[in-house]
Amino acid sequence: MITRTLREYRRGLLGWSTGISLFMAMYIGIFASLRDDPATLSAQAMAKYPGPLKDLMGGMQDIGTGTGYLQTVVYQLIVPLVFLVYAVGLANRALAQPEEARTLELVITLPIDRRRLLLERWAGTALTLVALAVATGAVVLLVAQSIDLGVPAGRILAAHTGVLLMTLCWATLALSVGAATGRAIYGTAAVGVWALAGYTATTVGRGIEAISWLKWVSPFHYYGEARPLYTGLPVGDYLVLVAVVAVLLLTAVLAFDRRDVGV
Repeated sequence: MITRTLREYRRGLLGWSTGISLFMAMYIGIFASLRDDPATLSAQAMAKYPGPLKDLMGGMQDIGTGTGYLQTVVYQLIVPLVFLVYAVGLANRALAQPEEARTLELVITLPIDRRRLLLERWAGTALTLVALAVATGAVVLLVAQSIDLGVPAGRILAAHTGVLLMTLCWATLALSVGAATGRAIYGTAAVGVWALAGYTATTVGRGIEAISWLKWVSPFHYYGEARPLYTGLPVGDYLVLVAVVAVLLLTAVLAFDRRDVGV
């Protein structure tokens, strides 16, 4: 089932890997020309942006440096968001969409345990996301080195690992909700609400007491709070993301194993 899942996803993986890689290569490459015009990314220029916008983009305080530019343009919002969209699509294709199309019933009638079916579909999804992270991470490393961005390779790998782990959280949540309800839209909605609330709490809501506590239940907090591009691999925070994936996967297994899928 893992091999079958990987075959189903291979065309989409190629397209998304190519698109994300081209986006990152283009925007990282722009820094080489911006570096020759310091006024463009100066503190005075950044001060013209509204405060909430700067908060959404991580503050933008040191965007004139290679590390700050990479954080703001690539790792703060855009790449995590694109990974999220792709991950939710994969997770929905694993169970919820086949159930809605009434093809999952045929699979369940085969001599394969439900728990094994779910775990293997999740594993295929996870391996596809790993492949996407490896391909796009390699592009970031190559482009950063070619323009002498000044960011150590280990820190780029740390940041990209965080994107992958956070993406696995979103994918596993969508899979879990789909396994419990049989509806892709519910999984998509759950991820959307969690991601939006979590990102808001960790950026513009940081100083708002009424919602700032939400950061503790947001994968964005454990991905970005330690600022891996600046400090390296935050092992403790990333272990929290791994634990979240494990809990969500267990929830998916229990929900799918006990639910009537119509057979």
